[in-house]
Amino acid sequence: MGNKTAYSIAGYGEMIMDGPRMDAYTRALQQAVRPGCTVLDIGCGTGIFSLLACQLGAGHVHAVEPGDSIEVARTMAADNGFKDRITFYQKLSTEVTLEKKADVIISDLRGILPLYQFHIPSIIDARQRLLVVGGTMIPQKDTLWAALVKAPDLYKSCLEPWHRNNFGLDMHAGQAYIINSFRKANLKPKHVLVQPKCWGSLDYETIQDPNIRGELTWNIENSVTSHGFIVWFDTILAEGIGFSNAPGQPKLIYGQAFFPWAEPVKLQQGDSVSIHIQADLIGDDYSWKWDTRIVKGQDRQTVKAEFKQSTFYGQPLSLANLRKKASNFVPDLEDKGKVDLFILNLMDGSRTVEEIAVKVKERFPDRFKDWREALTRVGELSQKYSR
Repeated sequence: MGNKTAYSIAGYGEMIMDGPRMDAYTRALQQAVRPGCTVLDIGCGTGIFSLLACQLGAGHVHAVEPGDSIEVARTMAADNGFKDRITFYQKLSTEVTLEKKADVIISDLRGILPLYQFHIPSIIDARQRLLVVGGTMIPQKDTLWAALVKAPDLYKSCLEPWHRNNFGLDMHAGQAYIINSFRKANLKPKHVLVQPKCWGSLDYETIQDPNIRGELTWNIENSVTSHGFIVWFDTILAEGIGFSNAPGQPKLIYGQAFFPWAEPVKLQQGDSVSIHIQADLIGDDYSWKWDTRIVKGQDRQTVKAEFKQSTFYGQPLSLANLRKKASNFVPDLEDKGKVDLFILNLMDGSRTVEEIAVKVKERFPDRFKDWREALTRVGELSQKYSR
């Protein structure tokens, strides 16, 4: 990805083999790339979009990827004769500057959904700083959809490990975390119970806010049990070019996101289901919240079910770690922290990694058996923080 997660090489291979996705992105590039133009590829991974842009006649490509997969991209650029036409940056796109702004920016920084890590802030920054006025963004827009689903097998796979096991143990404590998490799904039209509704759109040519929320209401026409809802996206990469990971469309690497309810609900004809969906970028990833209210038939005063769920509650929180984040907590470095602080203070641009490792061994003789062992930690910090 562009600004945090790096996939495995096998994962990038799966993306390349995703026919509908690659076909759409290739056609979008064909439409956007002009002979001699400049292209910025954010989150280039192993470089497929950069290579295609060169193949289509781009004068120069700037390929950005913080992960080590960029080394594969460098090799493939040379193997395909594009070494002199691609400049690689192993850093975040927000740290990149260009002498000449790009005519085209291409990216696929999504996870299951486009609301993923620093995707949107990265695109906003690149559009404002690195794209010529009137330049082309690929993709142009993602539209988010949701629908109630009947998915007993998927729901069972989520919850059953915490309901029963072969060991006679009570595992129910895990359930609270599972019902506050979403997971990847690949459902079919037969699982969808209602007409899908749009609850948000991401126009990458104008978007300013990474957070999004929407309110959806369905009136149930047939009696059925629902287990939650799914969210997916349709994308417009370029005029007349796009794809969808909706149920019934060709299977894509993204899948859909299944948001389970705290328990299955038997819906009756005439019931009303309202869901408030909210996604907020907090720290380095999104926090999701989904509140559901189901009222009975024509009697709008009778609430059949009401759930308040959030990924905030989907992660175990250690009280000890929370205490360390409190505003009145007074931190005191433990031994490992003291080692790291010592190392960082020595990284002043005047010493080699080996020289630092030798000094670390001298300062902490009981922690490292020799300077070579200290070298491992120095190297890790050098990789993370040095320029």
